[in-house]
Amino acid sequence: MLDRIRIVLVEPRHPGNIGSAARAMKTMGINQLVLVNPTRFPDPQADWRAAGAMDVLDNATVVDDVAAAVRDCHVLVGTSTRTRHIPWPVVMAREIAPYLAQQPATASMAILFGREDSGLTNEELQRCHSHLQIPSSPIYGSLNLAMAVQVVCYELFQYVEATKVDAASPVDGASNLSELIGGDGRRIWDRPPATQQQFESMLEHLQQTLEKSGFVDPETPGHTLTRLRRMLARHQLDETEVQILRGVLKHLNSGFDGA
Repeated sequence: MLDRIRIVLVEPRHPGNIGSAARAMKTMGINQLVLVNPTRFPDPQADWRAAGAMDVLDNATVVDDVAAAVRDCHVLVGTSTRTRHIPWPVVMAREIAPYLAQQPATASMAILFGREDSGLTNEELQRCHSHLQIPSSPIYGSLNLAMAVQVVCYELFQYVEATKVDAASPVDGASNLSELIGGDGRRIWDRPPATQQQFESMLEHLQQTLEKSGFVDPETPGHTLTRLRRMLARHQLDETEVQILRGVLKHLNSGFDGA
């Protein structure tokens, strides 16, 4: 499971935090680091703070925006400390490992960490299937970026060590495209999960169709599209389900054009 998790730092300002995050990742067996528009990178301070994790820094991917960082991911989790006007599914730090372990064996997963001063934007958080919170003191609950990465990576590593289950391997002979998850909420995956890029394209198609039909006013959409996004993200659609929905939308659009 750890090999399929990428840590995404969104617009980190201080190179020391990048290096410290890389070190935190390597000590817990996680090596995929993606940097979204970092202020200073590469930088000697990042190298110094990384200590023995220079390989994580050397292999880090640098992209311009969050969409590019996660386009091929299937499951997104965004760190957040704020309560949202429209509630989103939330997992605590201690729950993140079991949550990710229940995903399909082929799923690529990303955990997003926001800017040091302002975190992730609402738009970035709405891309995520779930939000991740690290419980902390109500007196002073602000964690340093690298410390937050360390806490999350620690929980992931400890879970894998405790269970001794290779969550990346098929279960009971299941194929690479399917997996049975035991316990409550058992799931059968018979198709690959949709990537973030496929999901976002489907949502854009849905928005165009709703606006074309008159169901949504593009000038005053309210929270309809946000709530539809939350509903669809909650079900973690697979590739075939996305294709079916897009086929339905295409058929509806052809009816509007012919009306």
